[in-house]
Amino acid sequence: MEKLKIATFNINGIRSRLPALLQWLEREAPDVACLQELKTQDASFPIDEIRGAGYGAIWHGQKSWNGVAILAKGMDPLEIRRGLPGMEADSHSRYLEAAAHGVIVGCLYLPNGNPQPGPKFDYKLQWFEHFIAHAQGLFDSGHPVVLAGDYNVVPTDEDIYNPRSWRKDALLQPESRECFQRLLAQGWIDALRARYPDERLYTFWDYFRQHWQKNSGLRIDHLLLNAELAPRLHDAGVDRWVRDQPKASDHAPTWIKLKGVPNGG
Repeated sequence: MEKLKIATFNINGIRSRLPALLQWLEREAPDVACLQELKTQDASFPIDEIRGAGYGAIWHGQKSWNGVAILAKGMDPLEIRRGLPGMEADSHSRYLEAAAHGVIVGCLYLPNGNPQPGPKFDYKLQWFEHFIAHAQGLFDSGHPVVLAGDYNVVPTDEDIYNPRSWRKDALLQPESRECFQRLLAQGWIDALRARYPDERLYTFWDYFRQHWQKNSGLRIDHLLLNAELAPRLHDAGVDRWVRDQPKASDHAPTWIKLKGVPNGG
């Protein structure tokens, strides 16, 4: 039986990194790909090139910042919603939800929250609260659901090369981690950690101080599975080779493979 591959990738500028995206899609061929930080307006989204690669897409862009998209191989994702309930006044493009290949996919770019304390951190926590509330409904729906994206949370000290120099960063704050744990407490499974309970795995290496070359990374890109999908987790991993390419994003694509998904292989 074919496995369903779902990936999340903070592209950090889709126009400037389009060749890297197309190379990754051709080589790794995810069935569903969630993208974050498009950094382009809707009209500038490269849909023709993505269709040429064999993917349909929906996207929610924003000039210069943020932006999310869901790509599906061989089909157009069926959009369910854009933006979170209760955040209608939010001008940031951070959440898309769609059905594709038999699963519901929530694609998110959670606020970074730096500098903290301050209004940006307050916004992060406000957004997180609305996301937790929405996630509960998705978990309880009975549909197979994956929540994939850049959560901008390092869940534990095991998910960062060295927490000491990051202690004041919004990604490691107790409030950020507590929100993530409350999300998991609904019953979601952190797929990468479930697959590799004891290994140091990273999805992000910043551009400074040779962090990539030294493997000084953070795990902030997560795929969460609800009760319908958790037993179907077959494999998970990080496409580190993408981070090693010229002019790469500071994130690497993170992925899962699911077995026996209804209508999905």
